[in-house]
Amino acid sequence: MVSVSIIFETYKKWFFLVALSVIWGSSFILIKKGLIGLDPVQLGSLRLLFSGAMILLVGSHLIKNITRQQWPWVVGSAILGTFFPAFLFAIAETEIDSAVASILNGLVPLNTILFGLALFKIGTTTRQAVGVVIGFMGTAVLIGYGAQLNPEQNYYYAGFVILSTLMYALNINIIKKHLQEMTALTIAAGNFVVLMVPAFAILYFSGFFENGEYQSPEVLASMRYVLILSLFGTAIAKVLFNRLVQMSTPVFASSVTYLMPLVAVLWATLDGEKLYFEQALAAILILFGVYLSNRNK
Repeated sequence: MVSVSIIFETYKKWFFLVALSVIWGSSFILIKKGLIGLDPVQLGSLRLLFSGAMILLVGSHLIKNITRQQWPWVVGSAILGTFFPAFLFAIAETEIDSAVASILNGLVPLNTILFGLALFKIGTTTRQAVGVVIGFMGTAVLIGYGAQLNPEQNYYYAGFVILSTLMYALNINIIKKHLQEMTALTIAAGNFVVLMVPAFAILYFSGFFENGEYQSPEVLASMRYVLILSLFGTAIAKVLFNRLVQMSTPVFASSVTYLMPLVAVLWATLDGEKLYFEQALAAILILFGVYLSNRNK
């Protein structure tokens, strides 16, 4: 009889992929709920501070293992993979639905291929190039129809999500090429040592502590959502993702975006958001492009 441990080792990268899909797929609705009582800057800062406190609580002793040569890449990973996206997604969801944000996040694998080719000299194929084109066609359809179907929403804010996917893609290639020998928790601990001070400074100057507004019931309720988001969507997920990148390939790791939209759309539907046929068709087009770019020969 095959033991559970053997099954886990055999399919470990798939367990990580599914777990991350559920965690990150739920992040978009948590951001939406957090924005009820917080502005995007406050939400992003609190997310970084809560996550950093959790990571450093268990991983601060590993920071001494980071070499001088590795630190620039750890800093780059922190800025691109954690810092800016924490704010950009929050800003985007002030204007567009959480389901749409999750679908656009599906561009990460396509951008990973583009950056891998352009900056990291990782080869690509005609099939992958076609997948990239199809994926970006789906993006154009999603944004174009979304602007028509939801005129009350500003779909220019979708650009913040697209910018985040570019940063995520760069981060994936950095981890794979320059931080492969470092443990996932060490990378995360190094990331948050870099981010904690600027995150607190931004929170302080956001006016969060003025007039005792942070003690209001609405703000406290939003902070609970951000705490859950920080624990699962940032702290735990960051360690899992770093490990997934190391045990697989950049493209496989970025394929977490296959399942994320399914989880996010389910939460969004339960919360009363509508996904129109044209948007669903665009989502299928994006995911097909990702599939075409990632499938084996």
